[in-house]
This record gives sequence, structure tokens and C-alpha cells, in this order.
Amino acid sequence: MSELPSSPLRIAVLASGRGSNFAALLEARARGALPVEFVLVGSDKADAGALALARDAGVPTLALSPHDYPDRAAFDHALFERVGQSGAELLVLAGFMRIIDGAALAPWVGRMINIHPSLLPRYRGLHTHRRALAAGDAEHGASVHYVTAELDGGPVIAQARIAIAPDDDEQTLAARLLAHEHRLLPAVVSHIAQGRLALRDGRVWLDGVPLDAPLQWCDHALTR
Repeated sequence: MSELPSSPLRIAVLASGRGSNFAALLEARARGALPVEFVLVGSDKADAGALALARDAGVPTLALSPHDYPDRAAFDHALFERVGQSGAELLVLAGFMRIIDGAALAPWVGRMINIHPSLLPRYRGLHTHRRALAAGDAEHGASVHYVTAELDGGPVIAQARIAIAPDDDEQTLAARLLAHEHRLLPAVVSHIAQGRLALRDGRVWLDGVPLDAPLQWCDHALTR
């Protein structure tokens, strides 16, 4: 079990791309819905849009290149050392497109979450929209889960679901889902910042009670 007591909660974000989920977190904080302080935004790509968003918002940034390290483990340990030095209490992976070394992430289990564009445990890894369409699924979605050494395999906290339309392609499905991701992730982070969510004994707990199934995003709120 890992408790996250401070207010505002100190958060670091890792992202590899344009940073739209980080932008959603910034917007939620700006309107008073997210009692957090962003202490670092890091990336494995120096030109990541997330870093530009962070600089514009006055958030410290970090760019490390994996090519500067002998192997994945060395890079991950260097990255996580810097994250730890930031004073972050929660680490949010928001489009961070790397598999993380298990030993590097071990101290953060229970304090690190990821948003993934599928209804886990379906479609771990890449190309989730394409795979959902190819399977003929009737619905698709996004999941926020605690990060463990198993790829996209940590306990799922919450999900948002959308119906797959007959004329959807990979691009339209991704775009429609992204709007739901932008609401789901801030809602989960807000619950964590309020001390309502925790990982205990490999299970997600809400308000001191273990969840039998992931929370669902419905009518602008997380529900059991």
C-alpha cells in the first residue's frame, strides 16, 4: 500500500508525443478540478509536444535520449532517478511509448499510473484501435491502470467506453476515444489526489473498500 498524503499532490508526467492528455490535466487544474502541482514533465524525445506545453505552463522539463545509454535498463534508471529528485509523489504516464525496466519501476508501484487506449485486458501494447476494428468489436475504450512490470497488465482503476460505429476507421475511432481519455485521466488523478484511491495487495481500493471491477466513466463522473 502506498499513501499519497500531501495537498496539492506533487505529480510528474512522462510523455513521448504531443501531450494531449497532459494538456487535459493542465486544463482540469486551471478550472479548479485537480488539486495537484506539476513538478516535472519528462520525455524520451526532445521535440515532444508535451515538453513545449510544460514550458509554456512554467513546469520544469526533462528530455533524456535512450541513445545516450548502453541499454534500456540504464536509461530507465537514469530517468527514474531524475523523476525521484523532482519530489513527485505520483507519476503519470500519458502517452509514454516505452516498455519500462521492471527494477526501475519497482519503487513506484502504487504511485504510478498509465492511460491505455483499450478496454484492458484486451489489446495490450500497440495498434489498439486497429485491433478492435479487426476483431469486429462492438465497443472500444480507454483504461487507466496502476503500472507494474507486466506490460499494460497492472490493476485497472477505471475505464471509459464508446460504441464502435459501422463507418469507423482507425483514425475516427482514435479521435472519438481521445475526447473520453481527456476526461477519464483527470478524474482518476483527482481521486488519487483526494486520497480516495490506493493500491493494496495487488487490488484497487476506493474509499477504503476494494473494487471488484474497474470504475466506469459515466455522465461526467466515475461510478462503480
